[in-house]
Amino acid sequence: MAFGSFDNKSSGSVMSEINMVPLIDVMLVLLVIFIVTAPLLTHSVKLDLPQVSAHENQLKPEKVEFAIDAAGTRYWNGEVVTREQAIERFKIEGARPEAQRPEVHLRADQAVPYRFVAETLADASKAGLTKIGFISEPEDR
Repeated sequence: MAFGSFDNKSSGSVMSEINMVPLIDVMLVLLVIFIVTAPLLTHSVKLDLPQVSAHENQLKPEKVEFAIDAAGTRYWNGEVVTREQAIERFKIEGARPEAQRPEVHLRADQAVPYRFVAETLADASKAGLTKIGFISEPEDR
């Protein structure tokens, strides 16, 4: 690699040009490698797959509207139930396959003691119902 020129006038000065030939050589070699290897990466096996006309059956799970009023009365989809009846219904719903288990939407009055809400959550959880949501009213602004 030369740092100067062959003329006598500027023999002591440094050459300030970049030699582009090695860069072009490297780029051409990389291009050739890419051209050779690209067809090898697209190698695939041709298969004659069977054609079917089926669609996925997506059933939305039911929902259970469970409400507790200020007096502690429990409601299953609007029907008054006792805690024992609610436990039995939770067990029936929890025995379904997981994809068909309903969501439990829990509405509790703000004046109801937390004990009733905690009992309901524990009963549903013991029965295998894990999708439980609390329903509330939006705040007026």
